[in-house]
Amino acid sequence: MPVARAFRWSILAASLAASAALTLGGCMQTAGPDAMMQPRADLDSMAYGQPYNAPQPVVVANGGGAIGALTNSFAPSPAPMPVGYAVPMAAPVRYDASYHLDAGDKLRVVVYGQEGLTNSYAIDAGGSITMPLIGGVPARGRTPAGLAGEIAARLRNGYIREPSVAVEVESYRPFFILGEVTAPGQYPYVPNMTVESAVAIAGGFSPRAKRDVVTVTHTENGGSMRAVVPLGTPLNPGDTVFVGERWF
Repeated sequence: MPVARAFRWSILAASLAASAALTLGGCMQTAGPDAMMQPRADLDSMAYGQPYNAPQPVVVANGGGAIGALTNSFAPSPAPMPVGYAVPMAAPVRYDASYHLDAGDKLRVVVYGQEGLTNSYAIDAGGSITMPLIGGVPARGRTPAGLAGEIAARLRNGYIREPSVAVEVESYRPFFILGEVTAPGQYPYVPNMTVESAVAIAGGFSPRAKRDVVTVTHTENGGSMRAVVPLGTPLNPGDTVFVGERWF
């Protein structure tokens, strides 16, 4: 009996020691991750050989916001903002400041601080404009700046102490086109126009027109000049264009 009892006690002690070792070993283990996101291969990079930037592995811990981590890993990157480029606008075309005035031009004369003198004035057949206080002022052959200086000088002579005057061309004197065009006559001048555009304004060539050159008569400061020119020649206010007839 004593030997059997001692044997049972030894078996029980061994069982208790084994259970304690297993329990202690389980407590000493470190919990590992439950799931790990592996980088997925991109089909475009596999097909075309483009570099693939694999996302960093996402560790999902117990109760550590697994849904939020998965959402962040699959969230698309924000699209780039579109960039707009402003195209500079072209500056308005203005006629040369050396333009010489003549009968038929309509001017805008501004006398700063003097509403009674600021107005639009047409150059008459005698080549002058007529303004209050100072009467007729010769304009033919002058530039807009030269006419402004003449008006200021006359106003300074007993009317306004320090007048400030500006003159600009409101509308240019017309041009004339004659000969073999559909509608010959007088037309308003447009800055930077050519002989070809003048023919277009007059309805184009007639069937018998000579289409390579025309005759232009230019009048300035009481003198005139006539020349045979191609269609691309610039046209001036007051010019007369004559389109000749072809012989065959």
